[in-house]
Amino acid sequence: MYIVDGIAYAGELRHGIRIREVRAFDNMTMLLTFDTGEQRIFDAAGLLEYEAFRPLKNITVFLKPEIQYGVVTWADGTIDIAPETMYAKSYAYESRISC
Repeated sequence: MYIVDGIAYAGELRHGIRIREVRAFDNMTMLLTFDTGEQRIFDAAGLLEYEAFRPLKNITVFLKPEIQYGVVTWADGTIDIAPETMYAKSYAYESRISC
């Protein structure tokens, strides 16, 4: 267990992880795939209170994330979030495919 900003998380905080894939959605959430193969959902709405992330209020900007060296970025790399932060502030996602 570890604590970030007063919130307890199950598992262990991971250092040195990278994001392999990212998919952004209209509701300010993102589906992240880490280099471990783990998929997690990240809610980016809380970032908008910080000046550095205010350009993401423009949904057109938010919906165009890129990955540079394992880090999610926007606006040609001028906005980024550390993968460790995204991991710590996200929750597990398991896709369910029914046959």
